[in-house]
Amino acid sequence: MSVWIRRLLPIFIILAALIGGLAVIFATKTQPEVKEQDKVLPIIEVSEIRSDNITLKMKSYGVVQPRHQTQLVAEVSGRVVELDPSFIAGGEVRQGQILARIEPADYQADLMQAQANLAQAKAVLEEEIARGKVAEQEWKGVTAGIPPELGLRKPQLAQEQAKLRSAEAALARAQRNLERTVIRAPLDGLIKSRKVDLGQYVSLGVMMGEVLGTDVAEVRLPLAADQLQFINNPDNPNSPVTLTQASATGPVQWQAHLVRSEQVIDEQSRMIYLVAELHDPYNKEGQLASGPLKFGSFVNAEIEGRTLNNIVRLPRHSVRNGAVMVIGDDNRLERRQVDVVHTDLNSVYIRDSLKKGERISLTALNSFEDGSEVKILGEPEPATNVSDSLSAEANANE
Repeated sequence: MSVWIRRLLPIFIILAALIGGLAVIFATKTQPEVKEQDKVLPIIEVSEIRSDNITLKMKSYGVVQPRHQTQLVAEVSGRVVELDPSFIAGGEVRQGQILARIEPADYQADLMQAQANLAQAKAVLEEEIARGKVAEQEWKGVTAGIPPELGLRKPQLAQEQAKLRSAEAALARAQRNLERTVIRAPLDGLIKSRKVDLGQYVSLGVMMGEVLGTDVAEVRLPLAADQLQFINNPDNPNSPVTLTQASATGPVQWQAHLVRSEQVIDEQSRMIYLVAELHDPYNKEGQLASGPLKFGSFVNAEIEGRTLNNIVRLPRHSVRNGAVMVIGDDNRLERRQVDVVHTDLNSVYIRDSLKKGERISLTALNSFEDGSEVKILGEPEPATNVSDSLSAEANANE
């Protein structure tokens, strides 16, 4: 037994020494200074509120169309014997210009026949007038009484007068039909299409082509029904409209104006159409600085609306669910409901909800509650924080 004690005794002594040494080390160790962690605040971007008198701009779009679009229809039948070189798709024509001719021979013959019938009716009428005068003289020599109308040939006279009027009407019809063999441009414009060719036989009522008037262009602009309140005189509008079209060199603009409202709200889209006009869209007079605006072009439109007083305009992303985050003087949040009077693609227009000089957050803060403290982007650190951090660092070094 003594042998085991002698063998294990050195080990126990070493362990005891180690335990005692560790106890001394832990007992004399200096505890590190516990530093209070700095509070991490979200950094946000703010904008200072200012109100102004703002003229609203209503956004819309549409396709440029001619105000006058006329179909050329054959009013007589016959073979096409002449076509003007301008009578082709894209051709420019003037009002009254001859575009085509239908063979007139048959209609010239009809006119001559009508003229002959009229001359004959006149001769017969004059003869009947003379007979009536002779009959009247004969009755006076026979009796002193009142002669009957039949005896004076008045019914025959009325019949011949009716035949004369019928002959005159037939002559006028024959003259019109002969004139209709000449197809003329009804207005200044462009030929959109031609449906006939030289030598083709056309029947009465066949469409021969289509002409687009280039004096005035129209654009139908859809607008939400609730936006009509921001249009000056919406039932009879005359507001300026800026038409914009994209091009390879950048956007091109034309100045038009509203001329009417179509006065009916579409049952499906709940939109109402306003019509804008642009004079001389093909710039024939050279007055359009932006050049011609071709029919069929798609354009974006900006309609000048009413001027509203004391309106605050904010970026659209800063208003969420009808509320904004207001930053108080102590940099704490306040969620505030606002009165939104109008919204467009980029901005929200607010009335009577924010005061001049207040700050609102431009940064999304959906997860923060009222009273939360924030840090303003670009705002310097408070001087107390800097001095406290320097003193704490000095104490740590000591």
